[in-house]
Amino acid sequence: MKIGIIGPGQIGGALAGHLTQRGHQVKVANSRGPRTLSKVAAETGATPVSVREAVQGVDVVIISIPERSIVDLPADLFAGVPASVVVIDTGNYYPELRDGRIAELDAGTLDSEWVAQRLGRPVVKAFNNIMARSLREGGRPPGTPGRIAQSVAGDSQEARTVALRLIDELGFDGVDAGNLAESWRQQPGTPAYCKDLDRAALTRALAAAERSRVDQYRAEGEAAAKKFYAEQANATRRATG
Repeated sequence: MKIGIIGPGQIGGALAGHLTQRGHQVKVANSRGPRTLSKVAAETGATPVSVREAVQGVDVVIISIPERSIVDLPADLFAGVPASVVVIDTGNYYPELRDGRIAELDAGTLDSEWVAQRLGRPVVKAFNNIMARSLREGGRPPGTPGRIAQSVAGDSQEARTVALRLIDELGFDGVDAGNLAESWRQQPGTPAYCKDLDRAALTRALAAAERSRVDQYRAEGEAAAKKFYAEQANATRRATG
């Protein structure tokens, strides 16, 4: 397939490398322009392009940028892009750690529902509930015991199927989590979030989430993220002396 990735950071960069290795034609873009992506291109084999070029002539677009940066994308980014192009959102809302407060999300709109509204296109939520290291290193052949699973939520069955197929290609089991209205089950802090669960365990975790606790989940997820990054920073300081 032809795939455009906007945001070749931890998740987007890992996807670019793996998808290129599996024979897909991958383009990558960021807000600073293709000239700043030479290192990413060398590491992943993907082709640097502008943001507008990333959504043209592709089968799939993967948006992998902070929620705060969604508003900086061109308002007409998807003008003229065929409706058949699958748009995958990997984002998560971290209001205190990274994104600042976004009123609609604080009022209860789900992360990827808001992204879809801003883009003016339906999206599939995928690749958001796994750590970047797990995405880079955790893929295993089908049938491997304990194979890590990832969930996919979106209103189009066809689009979910495309995302699930990519997940399988990358070495993970896919779990169809239903419509986008169910995507809160894989948002930060939920039982399904960043746990490296196999298919059965992830399915149980999605079912165990409680809608009334979304705000609590987010706060817990943010606290866990802060702790994780603080531990990483401490480890780096120790390693560098």
